[in-house]
Amino acid sequence: MKVVGINSSPRKNSNTDLLLSAALKGAKEKKSETVHLNLYDFEIEYCTACDSCYKTGTCVLMDEFPDIYEIILESDGIILGSPNYINNVTAKMKTLLDRMADTVHCQRLLGKYSAAVSTAGGSGSQEVADYLNHSLFIMGASVVGRVGANLSEGDETFKHAVQSSYKLGMDLADAIALKTSFPDQQKEHEAMLQRMKELVTFRKDDWTYEYEYFKQKKWL
Repeated sequence: MKVVGINSSPRKNSNTDLLLSAALKGAKEKKSETVHLNLYDFEIEYCTACDSCYKTGTCVLMDEFPDIYEIILESDGIILGSPNYINNVTAKMKTLLDRMADTVHCQRLLGKYSAAVSTAGGSGSQEVADYLNHSLFIMGASVVGRVGANLSEGDETFKHAVQSSYKLGMDLADAIALKTSFPDQQKEHEAMLQRMKELVTFRKDDWTYEYEYFKQKKWL
């Protein structure tokens, strides 16, 4: 089992990274191989909406996104972490997710599991964590859970969030090992795949790579 944790806080040893580290520690306790990435260590350019990934399966931007993406695709579980920046994720995390648009079309995360952690100075951490999980969910991942910590609620609340993050990592590893099925999520994934089949078929003359990918997967 392999679990990757991706931290998008620009601060080293941030509160968000403490939660992410606790989650990875929990996953490791359950015999997972873990990888800890800090997005601000990587050069990632903004998506330019050129459609190259849809048409050719490759990105025209020459940066370090492929290094991160390869690790994501190799992993069985993905944990995303971001502080709350005006009721959303950091720009670096949003840039990463935007660069994964073809992952939505091709449902490349089917069979993988996700979790998310977030912190906020005041409020909104849970909503940010939900957004992170939803982003991976529409790419095909099954959501195991999330932890949000609002620092305004005091030190004891944050300590509890660290403990909850550790348990979340353990739960993620268990879901991977047991190949846990979430029936409600599975139904939504099936509906999403059907929508993507229809979209890719409709755009098959333009999105030639994705259309061939769907045929190779025997989805068409």
